[in-house]
Amino acid sequence: MDNATRLSVLARATVDAIESGMLLGLGSGSTAEAVIREIGLRVTAGCSISGVATSERTARLARELKIPLHDLNDVRRLDLGIDGADEIDPELSLIKGRGGALLHEKQVALACDQLLIVAASEKRVTALGQRVPLPVEVIPFGWRQTERRLQTLGCQPALRRASSESDAPPFITDGGHYVVDCAFPANGDSRALGREIKSLTGVVEHGFFFDLAHRALLVDRDGVVHQLLAAPDTK
Repeated sequence: MDNATRLSVLARATVDAIESGMLLGLGSGSTAEAVIREIGLRVTAGCSISGVATSERTARLARELKIPLHDLNDVRRLDLGIDGADEIDPELSLIKGRGGALLHEKQVALACDQLLIVAASEKRVTALGQRVPLPVEVIPFGWRQTERRLQTLGCQPALRRASSESDAPPFITDGGHYVVDCAFPANGDSRALGREIKSLTGVVEHGFFFDLAHRALLVDRDGVVHQLLAAPDTK
């Protein structure tokens, strides 16, 4: 089954978790966008659903689909967040941020009563760091100094560029920051590493998401959707 069809199957399964009247956290990335398009169909059919977008790109798509949007400052809690992930471990710990929206995604996730992760089954790993480097959002001022501090923690950082050209300008997040992608040993203590990274001057946020996801829907290569649940003692 091709990827577009798989995403469509996953999106249809995901919207079954949505009820009329819900305020949703709307994630970023291709998988989340497939779900948002399905939500748009529900809204067109008369379902009362509104959301908070995690990126400018998501906000543009939601507006095109006539999904009402709120500013995160204007809401107290969200009923359900729906977002993708770049890696998912057995505890439903995540690496997110390959799309560059990690700061806003985490802000929204923390405001959700429930967080549902949607992804292709290939995103499952036994330990974080096996498939992708960790995105770390940093302030532009003195970013090379911040990069050196990341190196002292055992990371191998690389500044993300706006394109694949070696001389392309840095990628800029919606918040006006840079992203440094950090390879790190997958057999280490990722929670401890996350705490150390967050403590560094110059770091805004990292892409580790611990104890935030309540469940995940994963679509395999045959289009079968599988559900994973977080352990009760972590939620």
